Formats: sequence, structure tokens, C-alpha cells
Amino acid sequence: MPPIFSIARNAFLEAIRQPIFIVLVLVGLLAMVCNVNLAAFTMGEDEKLLIDLCLSTLLIVGLLLAAFTASSVLSKEIENKTVLTVVSKPVTRAAVIVGKFLGVAGALGVGYYILTLACLLAVRHKPQMGMGRGEIYDGPVLTFSLLFGLLALLTAGLLNYLYRRPFPSTLTACLAGMLTIAVGICSILARDWWLQGPLTDYNPQLMYAIGMVFLAILVLSAAAIAASTRVNQVITLLICCGVFLFGLVSEFFLGRSLAEGASPLVRLLAPLYVAVPNLQVFWAADALSQGHAISPEYFASVAAYAAVLITALLSLAVLLFQRRDVG
Repeated sequence: MPPIFSIARNAFLEAIRQPIFIVLVLVGLLAMVCNVNLAAFTMGEDEKLLIDLCLSTLLIVGLLLAAFTASSVLSKEIENKTVLTVVSKPVTRAAVIVGKFLGVAGALGVGYYILTLACLLAVRHKPQMGMGRGEIYDGPVLTFSLLFGLLALLTAGLLNYLYRRPFPSTLTACLAGMLTIAVGICSILARDWWLQGPLTDYNPQLMYAIGMVFLAILVLSAAAIAASTRVNQVITLLICCGVFLFGLVSEFFLGRSLAEGASPLVRLLAPLYVAVPNLQVFWAADALSQGHAISPEYFASVAAYAAVLITALLSLAVLLFQRRDVG
């Protein structure tokens, strides 16, 4: 196996075995459940608000997962000097960075997949107060999500007790498998338990929006990898939060001003506007709520923008890591 894939595999296993990983996933699942109730208190816009809340949950929990996971697989190894055993072998430091990123991206993909399944179940259920009296609860969603969720928890507990399997990673795998079955069953059962086509509740626009949020999370994880080459985990978390917040508002405060002829002060901040990822590009909830379609071409352009950002951030990480003393 090439060294880069061995590093990626170890980073992936290390990431999903961290207790904070499954804790954040469980918090995200709980938030998805709460979103169904929170979205009910609107004036006829409950379903749009539910989608906004679910996408916001995916973005925020994904940010925390990216920051904690990416920083722990590199900065902790640098602090503990364990990365020295890797770089002392015939493995380039660039391969270490790319391998770590691939492992973190795989772990984030698994966690995000679980949260996406919960998001689809929540959107299928719909806000309670927005339904008629006889349609308050979606029987198949409640039945199979609870059934397979408890079955995943029980299976992970038994495997940990009987075979000493790591509980966080085992529960992660069980949730991914069980919730997939739950979503599959609910896709062929209507709210009244009658059979329906598996694509009846499928919304391609929502899937585009979910995919774009995941691209933003990958960009943030690359930023976390770059930061963790030089600073500890706490500072990395602060940097990720700063990139996240500035990336959301940079277009509003700087992009428009630069386009309309900015003041000298705004021109001084222009390099910062170019360097920091514009996360508004990845946020499609407003387009969905206003009825604007997300075309495949736009999704492809966003994916290309994400690829450029990830490549630039990983290149920066390689440059910062090249001269980092790890001995």
C-alpha cells in the first residue's frame, strides 16, 4: 500500500475513534430532531425554515467536526512527537499532509452522511404544527428511525462489551448502516403506511444544497490542517471559527464595496477578501427558500472553486510543515 494511503487510513481510524467525533454526531442528530419542532412556529413558512435549520445544523456541526478532527490528527501528533516516526521514514512531508487530509475527509464524509440521513428524515417528517390534525406525526419516520437508532446503539454496546470493539467508531458504523436502512424503508412508505415510489420524496435541489455544504466543510478541514501544522488545537479551533465567520460575511461587507468602488480602507482589506474562502458561495438555503433552482452547472462551478481552495490550503500546509521542527 502506498504511504499516502496508509497515512490516510490511520488518520481515518484515529478520527472516528475519538469520543468527540461521535459526541458531535449525536448532538447533530438531536438537533435534527429539535429542528422539526422549532420550525413549526412560523406563519406558513415552516417547511422552508426546517430546511434552513437542517442545513445550518449540517454546516455548524460539520465545522466543529472538521476543526476537532483535523487539528487532533496532526497538531497532537506534532506535540507528542509521534509524527517523527513517520517523517523519519522515506515519506515526504507533502505525503503526510495529503494523507492526513484524505483521512480526515473520509471521517467527515461518514459523519456528514449520518447527519444527512437524519436531515432527510426530518424534512420528510415536516414540522408538526404545519400539518393537519390527523397528520401531525409521520408514522414510518418515527417508527423506523427510533427502531434502527436504538438497534445501532445496542449493537455497538454489545460489540464493545463482547469483543472490545472501540465504541465511538463502532457506533458510527452502526448508525451509518442502520439509518441507511431506515431511510430506504421510509422512502417506499407514505405517511399513511401505503407503498409509494422510492423517489416520491426525493428532492434533487435539497441534495445539491447538502452537497455544497459538504464542500464548504472540506474547505474548512483543509484550513484546519494548514493551521494545525504550526499551532495547537485550541488556536486551530479559533482560526477555523474566524475563517468560518469571516467567510460568511466577507461578500456582504467587502465584496459589494469593492465592486462599487471601495474606500481606501476597504481596498487595504482586499487581499484578505481574496485569501479567505467565500463561504456564501456554498450556502444555497436562500436560493431554495426563494424558489431559485440550483443547476448542475452551478454545482460543478462550486465544486471547482472548492477544489481550488483545498489545493491552495494544502499547498500552504505543506509549506508550513516543511520547516516545522517535529523532533
